[in-house]
Amino acid sequence: MISPDIDTLRLFLHVLAAAVWVGGQIVVGAVVPRLRGIHPDNARALAKGFARVAWPAFGLAVVTGIWSLLDVPISDMSSDYQATLAIHVLLVAVAGTSAVVHSWGRTKLALAIGGALGLLASLGALFVGVLMVG
Repeated sequence: MISPDIDTLRLFLHVLAAAVWVGGQIVVGAVVPRLRGIHPDNARALAKGFARVAWPAFGLAVVTGIWSLLDVPISDMSSDYQATLAIHVLLVAVAGTSAVVHSWGRTKLALAIGGALGLLASLGALFVGVLMVG
């Protein structure tokens, strides 16, 4: 068996956090509309429960991402890698900001735009992150 090291742990935690953040958005996004039709209070409870797990996961992804940046000599990387990294960081910022808009939003428009843009940016960040590892 290949021996794990600290880099393995960092990448594992980063991928786990991204899986919870992005995967949870997909699941909750699919379940909440149906649940809202059955019992609106349960939909709100599900969303709040997800937030208690999702935000720490987002924070862990950001922390492990910064940890990775501190461990990689960015200036030695190709300009393609640096551009991809910049896009990744931008998408993460848009995802987090959009999720805040969705979480704090009081109008249907804020909820819809924040949720949709947050998911799209999260999916984009996930895809671009895979580009950088692969």
